[in-house]
Order: sequence, then structure tokens, then C-alpha cells
Amino acid sequence: MPFTPRRPWEPLSDAEWDALRPHLRPEDRPGRPLADPRARFDAILHMAVTDQPWRLLPARWGKGDTVGRHFRRLTHNGLWLRLLEALADADCPAALRAIEYWLCRAARRAMRLLQMAGLVLARRLQLWTALPMLPWMMPDPDLSEWVFRRIQQEIRDIPRRWPPPGFLRAAGKVLAVVGGRRVWSKRFAPP
Repeated sequence: MPFTPRRPWEPLSDAEWDALRPHLRPEDRPGRPLADPRARFDAILHMAVTDQPWRLLPARWGKGDTVGRHFRRLTHNGLWLRLLEALADADCPAALRAIEYWLCRAARRAMRLLQMAGLVLARRLQLWTALPMLPWMMPDPDLSEWVFRRIQQEIRDIPRRWPPPGFLRAAGKVLAVVGGRRVWSKRFAPP
């Protein structure tokens, strides 16, 4: 199970920014437009890779809470899901592929807002670095649905035939494993 190779943060190159720009939707909200969207995106990627809280954002990019709010807006607009899908596409531009690690880390930071949709997408695309914890500690909806159907089948057959001894106990443990851990911890985050 290969993780995306690490890449230390550096400002986006012109080619990388040009590859990202088509995925950004214009914001249709009141107020002033962003003075420098590229610098804002650099700030977001920097904070995603360094995994620091928004309040520690270097002053050259503005206030941390402002950048954090913009990050949440992008998350609610589906940007990180679109970028994960673009990375999995066979025709992904080389410039976008070059910043795959940064985009996966940004998607990981957004997982609490993306919830199960983000987890399922990252698992199905096998972008393990985008998951907030190691894959075997995260919920696996595909596997849990199969296990749940198998358990239901055994329970429906109970009037005709009893399941083997210990089956229901083992089934409960398997469901607990495929359901993942209840609390996400950064200690178990992928590289």
C-alpha cells in the first residue's frame, strides 16, 4: 500500500498554478474578490503540509482565521474532492501530479468537513495519504456493507439453521474493525 511520496513545501510554480486554476470555481459571494488567490492557495498548502494550526500562519499571508475560513469555503465547494478525482484520472497533468502530496494533505485536513464522502473517495481512489489515519484504522464502507449483508443472511436463516458457535460474537468484532476507530488521532496519520 504505497503512500504518496513526501515533498517539502515551496511556493507554487507557474505550471502548477496553471494546472490548479481550472479546478477553482469562481466565488459568487458578496464582498471584495481576493487580491492574490495564488498567495492564498500557497498559504493553504503550506499549512496543510506543515500541519500547524491556522493561528500560526506566517504574517506575509495574512490572518490565519481568514485563510482558514477560505479553506473551509473551498472544502464546502467540493474543491478537494474534485482535485482527488483529478489526481486519479489517467490524463492528470504532470504539474498537478507533482503536487499530489500537498493536495492529499490538504484533503486530509478537510476530512472532518468532508466526512464519509471524502473517506470513501480517498479509499476508492487509493490516495492513502489523503486519509486522516492509517487506512486499516479508518471505516471501510464497502467491506462493512458486505459483512453486514453476510450477517443479515445468517440471522435470517436462524429459524431453519443455527449459525456456528461463536459466529455472532465474531461478526460483531469484524463489524467493529471495518467500522474504524471512533476517534481520529494524528498519531496514526499516514506520512
